[in-house]
Amino acid sequence: MNRSVDGAVDPGRKILPLAPVEVPGDLAVDPLKSTPERRRVVVPPTGAPNIVLVMLDDVGFGHASTFGGPISTPNLTALASRGLSYNRFHTTGMCTPTRAALLTGRNHHSTSFGSVLPRPFPGYSQQWSADTACVAETLRLNGYSTSIFGKWHNTPNAEQSALGPFANWPTSLGFERFYGFIGGDCSQYDPPLISNTTFVDRPDDPDYHLTVDLVDKATSWIREQRALFSHKPFFTYIAPGACHAPHHAPREWIDRYAGAFDHGWDEERQRTFERQLELGVVPPGSQLTPRPAEIPAWDSLSPAAQRVACRLQEAYAGFLEHTDDQLQRVIDCIDELGELDNTLIVYVVGDNGPAAESGVHGALNQYAALNRVQPSPEEMEARIDEIGTPNAFNAVPVGWSWAGSTPFQWVKQVASHYGGTRNPMVMSWPRGISDNGGLRTQFHHVVDIAPTLLEVAGLPQPEMVNDTVQRPLDGVSLAYTIEADGPSRRKRQYFEINAHRAIYEDGWLAGARHPRLPWQFDDEVDATEAVDGSWELYHVEEDFTQSIDLAAAEPERLRELMQLWYAEAGRNSVLPIDGRMHAGSKGTRGLPSRKRFVYSGRVRRVPVWIAPNLLNRSHRISCRTTIQSPTAEGTLVNLGGRYGGYGLFLMNRHLVYAYNMVGESRYVVTSDVEVPDGDVCLTMTFTIDSPDPGSGGEVELRADDVLIGTGRIERTVPYHFALETMFNIGESFGTPVIETYQAPFHFTEQLHEVVIEVLSKSPDTSREVSDLVLSAD
Repeated sequence: MNRSVDGAVDPGRKILPLAPVEVPGDLAVDPLKSTPERRRVVVPPTGAPNIVLVMLDDVGFGHASTFGGPISTPNLTALASRGLSYNRFHTTGMCTPTRAALLTGRNHHSTSFGSVLPRPFPGYSQQWSADTACVAETLRLNGYSTSIFGKWHNTPNAEQSALGPFANWPTSLGFERFYGFIGGDCSQYDPPLISNTTFVDRPDDPDYHLTVDLVDKATSWIREQRALFSHKPFFTYIAPGACHAPHHAPREWIDRYAGAFDHGWDEERQRTFERQLELGVVPPGSQLTPRPAEIPAWDSLSPAAQRVACRLQEAYAGFLEHTDDQLQRVIDCIDELGELDNTLIVYVVGDNGPAAESGVHGALNQYAALNRVQPSPEEMEARIDEIGTPNAFNAVPVGWSWAGSTPFQWVKQVASHYGGTRNPMVMSWPRGISDNGGLRTQFHHVVDIAPTLLEVAGLPQPEMVNDTVQRPLDGVSLAYTIEADGPSRRKRQYFEINAHRAIYEDGWLAGARHPRLPWQFDDEVDATEAVDGSWELYHVEEDFTQSIDLAAAEPERLRELMQLWYAEAGRNSVLPIDGRMHAGSKGTRGLPSRKRFVYSGRVRRVPVWIAPNLLNRSHRISCRTTIQSPTAEGTLVNLGGRYGGYGLFLMNRHLVYAYNMVGESRYVVTSDVEVPDGDVCLTMTFTIDSPDPGSGGEVELRADDVLIGTGRIERTVPYHFALETMFNIGESFGTPVIETYQAPFHFTEQLHEVVIEVLSKSPDTSREVSDLVLSAD
């Protein structure tokens, strides 16, 4: 039974929305003899709290000082001292699945978000099902004001343009206000911002930072909500980009950690573990798990590699502490309004374990690493001052990610081990929680948050929402943990991400790690081999760190748990088991096959997913325009910017084609003569050398049929551009492809038509990635 803080029980609200008319009127010809209808004012049960839900990104169990980590989080610690800390809380092991489970209260495959990229199977389609209503919609229909600020990573790639469709956007799923970005990551200095369903320019501030902007908007919304709708509680979901790459933070925050990690990741694991034992977030007698052979020892790195790795970690640390500082402003705002006493704050410290996709040495530009372009440590050291600035899309090396998962094994994606799935969680609610500073050790999972929110608000799980019968929640409310620590009511939970899988059952956990490591490409291992892998068995009720494999000692228990995993997989649409990150998603883009794209006039902010796919293909860009001004200039076509992309521009009356190969190489081809006045068709034709991914090629520039320039591009982006990449015609947005112009660099002349033609088929060797990320043929 669901109870709010004052103990009231509301037996209704099972069918949403509630009927708008509470008591019908009695109508007559004479208005004086008619009685008006009484319309329902929908509010939650008496005493229902405001709710603030916070989720960080790519933060591990061993990062924040609140849980023994080396990165200062004083405001999170203060929140924990006024509430409860949870040290056996789990996520799915990856961002998109975790967020779907968080907001629906259902397992991630059963909501169709089984992986970060779509696949043509029921558990992976990424279409938000109407029978798994978002908790924001349930709260909204029960009288809450609702909002989200930050990252939204649950809209299918093909639906992320300004034209929608918007069924899978936050404002269609229960959030009345959305401000943030759609996608997995973005620059903290030049993000592709969206307000509700409209792309907007970032504020014109030389010191702009996304986290500050998100908190500004969140606090403004909270103040306005309390002024206009003080009879309604609010639900706001704050999901900053921190600490997903790029690890961008103001320089003074990064410099706070200068030299703090010079001892290296092996020593840091030991130091963190000792602090965790001292704090009690890791129970006495626990063992620190050893470094896997696949992760290099700190002492094996060259001096240059160590210096770069330290600075990359300093940037990560500055990013996390800066975020902690900013989020405190939300709490201060609520306190100033006199609402903190009855505000439930649920703070999930990471949507998975620390990210390790950037490999052994980390990256100045993560998208260089993801395109198999890896500068040497010495080359990176020469650019070390760029780390944390707008010039870099930096990410930490594998070793620092592993250190951030202390005391557990492995990292993000590896759902077989707690390094990928165990995250700290803090819950504060002054009116409802009296055990201030208490530690809770019950086993729980991110699917348990939605039922928790409903229970503390005194609301039942609805049986029908917007005329759709609802699937039962998979989650178990944590409300019972408020009173005291004790036995867990959650007895079972399966895990699976890209064939890394596990099953928890009443204090035992069996898991199988897939051979592909998070920083490996699909073709580096046989991603479909070892479907059953090498299963391990742990008695995690006694073995907190998952350190003693009992598979050989308890083969019968292991077999039973393996069978249970398959039963859960069948029930939750997990199958088929696929260890490939990219290739399994081929053919799921959902747009018709096209080789010719025609744009009439200017186009703004088309996401990379639905822009013309020109990777590894010969192609032609033709622009019909009228040139009249002697100072004509601007963008004709542009995709991407500082971290990779291309553009066709008019500069000093010359036609210029610029290509940025993930920040490692930049090529510029300029016409030999100025473009003529009047009506003219300006054309760039690129002919690839070979079908190999990343092949170079020849560039021809023409004005009508007259050749006005030639040049060469030695290397092109082989696999994919940054997730934040936008395609534009007539102007540029975000960072520049080359530094000789500044966005938006509007085209000053008339632009009648742009035609983009694909002149060759994508080679089979790159289809699996490029079709997934950018477009169909």
